[in-house]
Amino acid sequence: MVFTTPPYLSQNVSVQRVMLQVLAALLPGIAVYVWLLGPAVLLQIGIATTAALFAEAFMLKLLSKPLGLFLGDGSAIVTAWLIALAFPPLAPWWLIVVGALFAIIVAKHLYGGLGQNPFNPAMIAFAVCIVSFPALMSQWPPVDLNTGFAEQLALVFGSSPRLDAMSGATPLDALKTALKLGEGSASVASVVADASTFGYFAGKGWEWVATAYLLGGLWLWQRKIISWHAPLGFITGIALLAGALWLWNPGQFANPLFHLFSGGAMLGAFFIVTDPVSGCTTPRGKLIFGFSAGALAYVIRVFGGYPDGVAFAVLLLNICVPLIDLYTQPPIFGMKSKQ
Repeated sequence: MVFTTPPYLSQNVSVQRVMLQVLAALLPGIAVYVWLLGPAVLLQIGIATTAALFAEAFMLKLLSKPLGLFLGDGSAIVTAWLIALAFPPLAPWWLIVVGALFAIIVAKHLYGGLGQNPFNPAMIAFAVCIVSFPALMSQWPPVDLNTGFAEQLALVFGSSPRLDAMSGATPLDALKTALKLGEGSASVASVVADASTFGYFAGKGWEWVATAYLLGGLWLWQRKIISWHAPLGFITGIALLAGALWLWNPGQFANPLFHLFSGGAMLGAFFIVTDPVSGCTTPRGKLIFGFSAGALAYVIRVFGGYPDGVAFAVLLLNICVPLIDLYTQPPIFGMKSKQ
């Protein structure tokens, strides 16, 4: 018999290793994004990454912390990529920079740095910018936009005035606007019949971006980087509420599949609500957090003033995280109930 000494399980886990795998999981969605809209999203990712690393270095230097250790952990890069993917791909460069600087300086470092921030930095950036610059944050180009990289470069850096003419409504925005203007005469079926906007079932092209995020998220789950609780809760929260209202009035409310594969639902499910810092830590807490965020995101989408509600839903639930964790703590090992 061979005896060994503990620990028997050893995992090579570090912040850098986790962040690199999250970045790898985002690559399928980025690849589909580039295929549909061209390389502008890569430009935005580069701008966001540069701004985030600059802000990270500035704050680390100000706080007398080692630059190499914290700049190399990848957390600022993950935040930057999420900002670039959540913002319109042809947004002006300075809007991306404002979002990245606010996320790193205010939402992250002013709360104590990595591991201390109560709010998701990328969602803070999105919420601040959509409230401050609603017109610019609503300029989403159609997926069949036929422009070269030179034209996209000119749009991002403001040397071309064509952005307004080339922008189109997102499927969520188009559905909400059409139903509101129809005042009951328009139905979901008649609106989504416009294949140029709604494609197969959730927005022309955008359903494939969402599917790519889904595949990347499942890979993270398979790698045990994230658990299943928060994503399942988020998806269930959207699906149950959307399904109930759709069954009650299918002429006024879209089916669950539409809501799951449009907007930022899949990005939110696997890359936002799974944030280990701003989200819940207990298994039951993650389920409650995810479910509540998904249901609230649907309510904001359908009844609120914004076409997508993922960012606001996540931020509102971030406030509730300490309370949720407090009441979902499992009993101490060996005891039948919490003391």
